[in-house]
This record gives sequence, C-alpha cells and structure tokens, in this order.
Amino acid sequence: MHRRLVTAALLPLLLAAPAAAETLANDYPTEARAEYVFTCMTVNGQTQDMLRRCSCSIDTIASILPYDNFVSAETVLRMRIGGGERTALFRGSPTMQAVAADLRRAQAEAEMVCF
Repeated sequence: MHRRLVTAALLPLLLAAPAAAETLANDYPTEARAEYVFTCMTVNGQTQDMLRRCSCSIDTIASILPYDNFVSAETVLRMRIGGGERTALFRGSPTMQAVAADLRRAQAEAEMVCF
C-alpha cells in the first residue's frame, strides 16, 4: 500500500519532467531561431548541410539556455562592441561576464554536438 502511495505521488512529477524540458527547449520564438540559423549560415556557408548544422546548433543552445538568458547574453555581447564608458559596464561587471559565459558554454556544446 505504501509503495502505491509513493508511486501515485511521484507520477505527476515524472510526467511533468519531460514537459518542463520540452518547454525549455521550445521557449525560443521561431523568429529568433530563424535569425540565428540565417546568421550561422551566412558565416559558415549557404549549404543544405549548414542549414542542418545551424538548426541543430540553435536547438542545442535552446535545450541548455532559457530564451530570456539567451537574449540577455546576446545584448551583453553586442554592447561590448566598440569603446567608451558604456562598453566598460558590459565588460567589467561580474554579472555581465557570467551571462556571456553561459551563452559561450551553450555555444561550445552546440559546436561539439552539431559541427
């Protein structure tokens, strides 16, 4: 009887885990995924093989990094370009460095899996 109660209590958690992982992997808007793939293909070549690899790359990143974190990291990296006081804020802050590092780790994983 006790085993059935434990199983019944854990069943919703077990069923929710794949859904939570799927939500994380699918919280990127289609437009953001397409933009990533277009940019990736521009850099790496406009071939069918690169379409598959670049699509794999953004799917891998999306499975690791929630979309809001991806947007934050992209913003940090874009704001680091150039010079001046504003870019120093995005370069020196430990928080900004951590945000960018999370994206770079996800990109490295995608590189290993897809390329």
